Amino acid sequence: MPRKRILKQILIWRAKHISKRQFVYLLSIIIGFASGMGAVILKNLTHFIQHLLETKLIKYYHHAFYFLFPLLGLTLVYFSIKYIIRNKVSHGIPSTLYAISKRKGIMKPFQMFGSILTAPITVGFGGSVGLEGPTVATGAALGSNISRMFHMNQTNRTLLIGCAAAGAMSSIFKAPIAAIIFAIEVFSLDLTIASMLPLLLASLSAILTSRFFFGGDVLLPFRIEDKFYLSDAPFYIILGVVAAFVSIYFTEVYDRIQKLFDKLTSPIKKLIVGGVGIGVLVFLIPPLYGEGFDVINNLIIGNPEKALENNLFHIDLSNIWNIVILLTILMLFKIVASALTFGAGGVGGIFAPTLFMGSILGFCMSKTINNIGLFGTSISESNFTLVGMAGVLAGVLHAPLTAIFLIAELTGGYELFIPLMLTSTISFSITQYFKPHSVYNMELGRKGELITHDKDHAVLTLMNIDKVIETNFTVLGPNMTLEEIIQKGVIKSKRNIYPVVNNKNQKLQGIILLDDLRPIMFDQSLYQNVIASDMMQKPLKVINLNNDKMTDIMKKFQDSGAWNLPVIKDGKYYGFITKSKLLTAYRRQLINLQD
Repeated sequence: MPRKRILKQILIWRAKHISKRQFVYLLSIIIGFASGMGAVILKNLTHFIQHLLETKLIKYYHHAFYFLFPLLGLTLVYFSIKYIIRNKVSHGIPSTLYAISKRKGIMKPFQMFGSILTAPITVGFGGSVGLEGPTVATGAALGSNISRMFHMNQTNRTLLIGCAAAGAMSSIFKAPIAAIIFAIEVFSLDLTIASMLPLLLASLSAILTSRFFFGGDVLLPFRIEDKFYLSDAPFYIILGVVAAFVSIYFTEVYDRIQKLFDKLTSPIKKLIVGGVGIGVLVFLIPPLYGEGFDVINNLIIGNPEKALENNLFHIDLSNIWNIVILLTILMLFKIVASALTFGAGGVGGIFAPTLFMGSILGFCMSKTINNIGLFGTSISESNFTLVGMAGVLAGVLHAPLTAIFLIAELTGGYELFIPLMLTSTISFSITQYFKPHSVYNMELGRKGELITHDKDHAVLTLMNIDKVIETNFTVLGPNMTLEEIIQKGVIKSKRNIYPVVNNKNQKLQGIILLDDLRPIMFDQSLYQNVIASDMMQKPLKVINLNNDKMTDIMKKFQDSGAWNLPVIKDGKYYGFITKSKLLTAYRRQLINLQD
């Protein structure tokens, strides 16, 4: 009670002294700070676990711990979820997109701490995933629950979730502009002054929080030294094409492995299969252990030998082609390791694996071009490594602007802006042609439940189908006589349409319109001779509640020109949707979205 009383006083004070827009600005600053703190906690916990394990056990005792630790970490995650959190901890950004699309931006309270408990264990013990997704999910859940606490509407709740995402990315990468663009691209927020300022405030608040705790440390401590020359443009075009096919490979492998794990109904089976799989991969290819930013940094500074020094077979690294082959194998298996980690129940994100694969792609391409001696030119390997990251990031995430600005901000300048734009645009365009939906939203996209920048599609997606279904129609049996139809239907019903339903299996047989009855309803000689099945007609379209989404329903009304369409569920008659109610609900949702 005291908490409710305090909250009530705050709301009263807010209504008297602060406008609605100013309150959104204030909340965006608070959420940015909370997202920054979430990033600090996640990073510090993960690094503490990694430092404890890698320096004390793997380094000084035995290489076999590379096999044991991922399985041990995933087991700890399983028990944490089962006995402490007691709810399924879904992948960070996909779960946030689902909340926006299907739950009106409402995220459950456990999501505020679920990823903080499980992601550091997953990554710290060697799970081959990143921390960006869990950080975004933690911030988004904080944003959602804070907005609910202060009774914000759906539009502002979605905006504050976007603020949390921007804050999380800004805190992790210290790239505030890229973080804002990420929130707009991935969460399909409208780019207006009303949304831009809260995103900017959240991003600024988060990066200040991060700098307070981490200082000037960045994930990729590198500054561009080599310039871009126009003669290099053809090579960046080739890089964009290859990055697209690597992105398609990434998406396809991830999707197929997830489908294989979906067939395993037991969480224990998933844990054993995935845990052993990731353990074997990390044992054979140690650089797959954890996020992999050490490998990325070594490639950017031109030190691939350092990234590969732990190779199990002690392959000669003085031979450049051995390095290229080992790095290519590392790139191809990174997504396999990441997908196995997710399949086993690990909690993490795909942002880091994407950057990992992109850096290797760019490095290997540049190394190959410089050493085959066919082109008579030398290109910057560090620049190619950086642009390769942007290319794969643009393809996998379907977020080319995020990729461009992230690498530009991380490297402290815009010298590479032209090659970043060139490679990212090509990679995104080709990948989108073959894979219409990114890894983040492929499941929602297939179901037609994804919020996009298409305003009409967004409104339809947010509408609740159940609220537009009407069930107060008089149901007729196929053998009812004309007299029974008039007595039980026409006289008692206020509707002008009657569904004809089989009494045994409740399946819809057809419909009868009042206009069909008018010519004969006063001819008493037909009362016993005409039955419902003689007069019913096939509906122009039927809405299947099990399969049809709101976009499908609207299209059926548009194609048929009907004013009423019957609804079936599980093969049985369920009710009707009328165009008037559908359009009223559409208009109401559109107003809410613009409010």
